[in-house]
Amino acid sequence: MSTTMANISAAQVKELREKTGAPMMDCKTALTEAKGILEDAIVLLRKKGVSVAAKKATRVTSEGSVGHYIHAGGKIGVLVEVNCESDFVARTEDFKELVHDIAMHIAASDPKFVRKEDVTAEDYAREKDIYLAKAIASGKPANIAEKMVTGMMEKYYEEVCLLEQPFIKDQTINISQLIAAKIGKLGENIAVRRFARFKVGDAGETIAITKPAEPKAE
Repeated sequence: MSTTMANISAAQVKELREKTGAPMMDCKTALTEAKGILEDAIVLLRKKGVSVAAKKATRVTSEGSVGHYIHAGGKIGVLVEVNCESDFVARTEDFKELVHDIAMHIAASDPKFVRKEDVTAEDYAREKDIYLAKAIASGKPANIAEKMVTGMMEKYYEEVCLLEQPFIKDQTINISQLIAAKIGKLGENIAVRRFARFKVGDAGETIAITKPAEPKAE
């Protein structure tokens, strides 16, 4: 017999909401589609969040806030600007929580860029040459080595690009998916504009800026 909304308990909905932050009705619908299986419902909600985020990706984000995070002991500090579409959303607890989580993640994971497109041609070429040399040195034919490098570069992006990094509080999603979930919940486009990371004793701080092309407001 198929699972209906009536078969989904309030406890199940509450648990899914706590894990995803999605609205109650969305949680109930996802659980129904997933026949009550929590893990499948989480996947459905994430897919919905990504879909909603893609539809809103071109919308102007001219509001938002600058968040900060100081690591225990005051040795590492982060400033991050996260943008949204309205001041109303910028003042919500959900948005503030997202900004704080991103700042904390940057402190822990030390990304160098916001997204893949921000990686400079010089950085890309340098890393690709290193990986290619390693693959060839291991005895792989040139054509196989080239294919290996493609996979290695994807791993490189995960290491240095904020949006590609696994979220420190939930390694099953990356920062891009974390943001997509909030877009699905808050109904507005959200984008990381820039960040700066400072560490006591470092020769220089990490400063990353992204300038996504956005349409003019009508």
